[in-house]
Amino acid sequence: MIQNKAGIHVRPSGVIMNEVSPYEGKVILKKEDVEVELTSIMALLSLGLVQGDKITIHIEGPDENKKAEKLVELFQHNFDYPGRESG
Repeated sequence: MIQNKAGIHVRPSGVIMNEVSPYEGKVILKKEDVEVELTSIMALLSLGLVQGDKITIHIEGPDENKKAEKLVELFQHNFDYPGRESG
């Protein structure tokens, strides 16, 4: 379940994709009836994940369990980025 108050926006998506990008296998994310392969930040953002959303992670490739654990940790993480100051 997504824990971040602001959902999975651009900054957390970057952190998540840094974990996914070098992976030699396939990572598929599903929210309700929408499924995407995580190949880019745009693919992840297209799910519009908000706090409380439940997702399914499907991984095919080396060390699937280890990668799944890391991704679950990231999706459940409460990212606390400071707000931008105007001026």
